[in-house]
This record gives sequence, structure tokens and C-alpha cells, in this order.
Amino acid sequence: MTAELVRGQNHLLDRTRVEIRVAAGGPVVAGVTLGDAQGRLSGVEAVAHPGAPRRTGIEVPRQAAAEHRIAVDLDALPGAVHRVSVLLALPSTSGALTTFGAAAAPAVAVTGLDGTALARYTLTGLGAESAVVAVELYRRQGAWKVRAVGQGYAGGLPAMLHDQGLPQAAELAAEIEQAVGQGQARAVPAPAPVAAGRSERPVTGPAAPPTGDRPSSAPRTASDDPAASAPGAGPAAEPTAAADAASETGAAAPAPPAAGPVDYRHPRRRSTPAPPDPAPSPAATPSAPVTVPAAADAPAQPVAGDAAGWSMEERLYNQVWGMFEDLARSVAAYRSAADFAASRLEQELDEALADPRNRLGTAADVARATARDRHASLVTQARAALDRDLGQLVAESQVVEPALPPAFARWDSPVWHSYQAPQERPMALRLGDLHLPEVLDLRIPMLVRLPLERGLWIDSGPAALVHGGPDPEREVGRRELGSALTDGPPDEAELDRLAMETAVAIAARLLAVHPPGDFAVQVIDPAGTAAPALAPLLESGALSALPVPGAQGVASVLEGLTRRVDLVQMAVRHRAADSLPPDLDPAEQLLIVHDFPHGFDDRALTRLRYLADEGPAVGVHLLMVADRVRTREYGPVLDPLWRSLLRITPVPDAHLADPWVGHAWTYEPPLAPEGSQVVRQVLGQLAAARRTP
Repeated sequence: MTAELVRGQNHLLDRTRVEIRVAAGGPVVAGVTLGDAQGRLSGVEAVAHPGAPRRTGIEVPRQAAAEHRIAVDLDALPGAVHRVSVLLALPSTSGALTTFGAAAAPAVAVTGLDGTALARYTLTGLGAESAVVAVELYRRQGAWKVRAVGQGYAGGLPAMLHDQGLPQAAELAAEIEQAVGQGQARAVPAPAPVAAGRSERPVTGPAAPPTGDRPSSAPRTASDDPAASAPGAGPAAEPTAAADAASETGAAAPAPPAAGPVDYRHPRRRSTPAPPDPAPSPAATPSAPVTVPAAADAPAQPVAGDAAGWSMEERLYNQVWGMFEDLARSVAAYRSAADFAASRLEQELDEALADPRNRLGTAADVARATARDRHASLVTQARAALDRDLGQLVAESQVVEPALPPAFARWDSPVWHSYQAPQERPMALRLGDLHLPEVLDLRIPMLVRLPLERGLWIDSGPAALVHGGPDPEREVGRRELGSALTDGPPDEAELDRLAMETAVAIAARLLAVHPPGDFAVQVIDPAGTAAPALAPLLESGALSALPVPGAQGVASVLEGLTRRVDLVQMAVRHRAADSLPPDLDPAEQLLIVHDFPHGFDDRALTRLRYLADEGPAVGVHLLMVADRVRTREYGPVLDPLWRSLLRITPVPDAHLADPWVGHAWTYEPPLAPEGSQVVRQVLGQLAAARRTP
């Protein structure tokens, strides 16, 4: 699993060939210093930077950009190197950021060559700093670890290099700045060519310094050598005309006027080239310059699958999560701007009324009106920037959604009408939709990687869906569910029914996206009340019979799955997969537990917690359907169980928080449309495929 680091925390690396991926809120220069056991540098040859990008075991990007990939081969480093420090600095080019506090916090991820994230660190708390030591890889007792550093320097590159113990710090800093300025490492504040391994967001106006870009989930960036090969890298696309011209001249793209509004457009996206200008009229002055609009000025046409990846499935997966990150960033920028406008309004009103003599009369009225007008203007500008980004994302969603494969598609997608049993498991599964209140008509698919790393808890409790008054998002979501919900808040019985239908929909989707026979479902239903919801699984043969009610049925299912986990663990540990008993079902198992904890004694509860902890690693996955609030009545013994599972809800609810920007996302369950037979049809086709020899 990926380690989310905080400042000062370290994490053991399980491999020596890694990549360090950087995502910043604007163009940054990336470098690496190679220190001894005390962190001292031997000289300028111990620094890899854009002017000298290759050192033994290290390669850094040649340009300033919002995203970077740094290649590190720890085994190839000289024996005297014990510390590898990753440096980030803001370039001094015109229009670039001057402090890290003026943009989104940079994020650094240490990944394997296949893109698997090993550790992540977001450099929060930066303000006036223009250079920072982000992370360091250090050798300790023969093993390599990564430490989150986050040490910033308001003095910029010279101060940072001097603190690294380099006597020629000022000279080297000047050399790096000169390399960036002269084009050896071209600064990239404007949209740049599409690069293999990442998606590019559309732009609709003139080029401007980026306020952020997609984080390190994309396998490759424009700062890399296009000819270099890496897992997950796709073919490089053709650059736009504006980026091509900038590449030839080495000049940075023009920055927006300093007094203009903040530009929240997403950088580095493919743009449709602008049509050529009509020929000048004969009356035009021969010496007058002809202005040719840049390619970035033309509206971009969204393309499904324009992200990085070897396959269309991987490209669509990266694109969907890129849309999620873009929406999160855009809404965060809007909310931050709105908060700033509100605080500024309050401050100006306080200043206008600070003197009691000015609280009455026309002067006070004018001051209040001016402050409110300024507040309205700031909010209007921020909303316009948000609406521009949302328009791009809505257009992209309208193109991407119909192109999604069954594992990523909604149940109402036409792709299910041509469903055929797959030959291999997909890379991810759609668990529902996510959206934010600023744009209710934009749904981002919630994709989780397969195999599932943690179980699910479908919360059927009404208390979990009440957050202090009516919620317009939830009401919209309920209307979209049609007659599945009655007027007003759903009662306990209705929530339980919807929760079980959600569980069956998820189980059906898991069955449908795995090859026939590679996935199986088992159910615990002590009270015997889940039979109506289980009908599609019974009719298709995914369940051979209704679950045995009572404590006996609970014990028999848990005992069988616990035995399976123990046997598979021993076989894996001793590399003896061929010695597994012939009666052991090799298929991955999904255990649906309904009406928990009814029918569970202490022994059954211990086994269930064991399956939740140890099962996912050997193909046993848990799906609980219960009221979390009610389970707390059984004491703290259940806390570790439900805290280890991902909580989702059977009706739209704003409860999922992403750790990136802290938004509370509204989750919508993956239910089929009311009256649709798509789940039964897909399960029927899967059953027919199982019967075919």
C-alpha cells in the first residue's frame, strides 16, 4: 500500500530502481544532490540539475514544468553516496510564481518503474519560500528509506545549495537559472506538447502560467525524453503550433497581465489548432505585422482515452481520475477565492466603521457599498473561472462516459447491451459516482483498483444520512433514483432494501467483469430477509441456494472461508500452490453479510475480523450491509472492523472526503435504473458462458 507521509516521517523502500514524481502548482525546477553519510556534497558534480541532468544513477528533467519525473537507480550510485535529496525551486522567468505559497502545495511521490506508488508527501505549509528540499532517500544499515523533509528557503536556490554544504552555491544557482533562461531547460508556464504517459487538460484562452496539473498518477510527463521507454508510457502526440514555436525559440510563453483575474485553466492539454487567418486585404500596410492567434486560443475538442497507458482501458482509467483531480482543484480554487472575498469584505467593513464618526452619513454608505461591490466582483470572477473549467469537464465527461468499458460504465450504458464474458480481469471497477455541490450535473465515476484491497460497508442506517436539514444534492440524487425512493426521507425498511440491492448490484458487477468461474459470491443472512434482493443471483446460478438462516448458517460460511484463507496463505508462504485440497474453490470469493451483527457470537465475530484483515490478500473480500450506528451498541470491539472497510451508502450522501484537498464528495450508489433488467441479463449471459465448455 502507498505510505502517505507527513513532515519528518520515513518509509522503507522495497526496491532500488524508483522514480520520483513531482506535481506542483506551477513551473518548478527539479534537481538532486548526492551527499555522504553526513549529507555533505563533494562539489558541483554531486548536483544533478537542468544544466547537467545526468549523474551516475540519477537523471533529472531538462526543463521547468508543473510535473516532473526523476529516475533514480540506487544500486548504481557511488558507494560514498548515502543521501539523495530532491530539490525544487521556482524559476526566475517572467510571469512565473515567486513563492510556493502562491500556488497549490507541491506533491512528491516515490514510485516503482511500473508506476506503483510507494510513498507520497504533500509539502503543505509553504509560504514565502522559493526553494525547498522536498524528500530525501537515505541509506541506513544497508537499506534505503525515503524521508519527507519539506525544508523551505526564502533565499531561493543559493540559500538552499549553501545549506547543502556547497561552497560554490551562488555560482551553481546562477548556472541553473541561466540554463533555464537560455533554453537549455526551457521554462514551461504555458501549455506544452502532449507527452506520453499523461493526459492534458483543455484550454480555451490565451496561455497563462498553470495553477496546477495532474498529480503523479500519470506514468510520464513532458519533461522526460520522449524516446525513453518506461512502463505505462504511450506514444507521444504531436505538439501544438504554439508549443512548437516556443520549443524552437526557447522563449517562455507570455504571461497574463498582472492585474488580470486568476487563471484557473488546466495546463498542458491537447488543443485543436486554430484555423489560419484569412489573407490580408490589399489595402493593408505591407510592413504591418499580421497577428496569428496561438493554437491554445482555439476551443479544444475533448477526446476519450487521451491520457497515458498501454491500453485504452488504462488510458480511460487515468483520464477519469484526471477529471476527478481537475474538478477537485477547480472547486478548491473557487472556494478559496470566495473565502478570500468574504474575509476581505468583512475587513473592509470593519475598517470603514472603525471610526464612530464615520458610521453615519453618506460616507459610511458609500464605503459599505464599495466593499460589497468589490466582494461581488471577486466572487463573480472566481465563479466565471470555475464555470469555464466546469464547462470543459462536462464536455469531456460527455465524450468519456459513452466510451467506458463495462467495468467502468454505469448500468444504463449501452455497452452492457453488447456484453460478453471477459477473458481477463479488468484493472478497476466502478463503485458508483462522485460529485460536488458546485456542479450537480457532472458525475465522476468512482473507480477502485482490482483486486479489492479493502472490503466495503454499505451503511443502511438512517442516522448516517441526516446532516442537519435538507440537502439539495441528496434530493437531486433521490429524484434521479426515480420511484426507488418514496417521498420524503426513506424509512429504515426502505434503506435496508436499497442497501441490499446496492450490494447485489456490486456483486453482479464483480461477477460480470471477471472471467467465468474466477469469482464467486457467498451470503450470510441470519434473519432470512434478503431473499427478494438476492433473486438475480439465484436465477443466474451465482448463488446455488438461499443462505442458511440462523447462527448455524453464519458459522458454516465463516468456517469455510477461514479455512480457505489459512490454506492459501500456507500455500503461498511455502510456494506449494499445487498441494491445495481438490475441494478448495480457487475462485475469488465475495462474502455479503446482511443484517450484521444479528446471529453473530464472539467466535463468529473474531472470524469475520480475521477475514476482513487477511482475506483480501488471498482473494476473500468482505461486503457488509448494516447500520454502523447500531453496531456501536455492541461496544468498541467492532470499531476495528468497520474502520478497516470503505463506507458507502445506498442513497446519495456527502460523506467521502479526499485527503488531497479535503472536499466532502457526494457518493451515489451503482444501482440499475428502476425497472431495468440489465443486471439479470448480464448475469444470465455470464451463466451461459459458465456452462459453455
